[in-house]
Amino acid sequence: MSYQDILERVGARKAELDRLRPLPPAVAAKLKEYFDVEWTYHSNAIEGSSITLAETKVILADGLTVKGKPLREHLEVINHKHAIDWVEASAASHEPLTEHTIRQIHALILRTINDEEAGRYRRISVRITGSNYVPPDPSAVPPLMHDFGLWLNSQEAQALHPVELAALAHFKLVDIHPFVDGNGRTARLLMNLILLRNGYPPAIIRNEDRGRYYDLLEKAHQGETADFVEFVAQAVDRTLDIYLASFPPEEAG
Repeated sequence: MSYQDILERVGARKAELDRLRPLPPAVAAKLKEYFDVEWTYHSNAIEGSSITLAETKVILADGLTVKGKPLREHLEVINHKHAIDWVEASAASHEPLTEHTIRQIHALILRTINDEEAGRYRRISVRITGSNYVPPDPSAVPPLMHDFGLWLNSQEAQALHPVELAALAHFKLVDIHPFVDGNGRTARLLMNLILLRNGYPPAIIRNEDRGRYYDLLEKAHQGETADFVEFVAQAVDRTLDIYLASFPPEEAG
């Protein structure tokens, strides 16, 4: 399936979802519970967390700690859930996306883990483990983030297919790499904020796809973004499968 084909497919399936909405309240609550766990687990696992999917559910649903797992990893689970809730509320508000939006997401991710760096642009040079890409000098981060904020609200960005916009926003943020830590989680949350605002369900980048995810980001750093956009669109399509399957067959048909 080509780049344009997958964008057309998810657009058509999103239109079908719109036709079936609203979800029954009980179904909507179950889907939120499911995706809170899935999104949190996979996003943290991609960054190296040892907390399993089942353990993520125990922490979020039951408020329990997991014996033998670091406090930081527990906090990453809790913080990510708070960030999801904030993103969902922000998606409903339809206020313009700004640098402040991104810094708020990041502050939630690092809250109580590294309060000094939470929501604060990095002041040191960084390298990305396993990547040949060298992020910009710290002095370049504030102007690059200013320009990124302008781009998010530009006519150019708004003219893009919403899934393409979400994927490119994710890539552009990790390309700038504005924070010492938490760039990937913040980028995935920003991506899904854009999707939610446009009526799409969240894209879950799976931990089992981590190698391809990083390979396509590396390719995007070299100026070739189409495959990364397609990768994100496929993730959206998987989520649409779950949403559409939640309706009775006579409705979904």
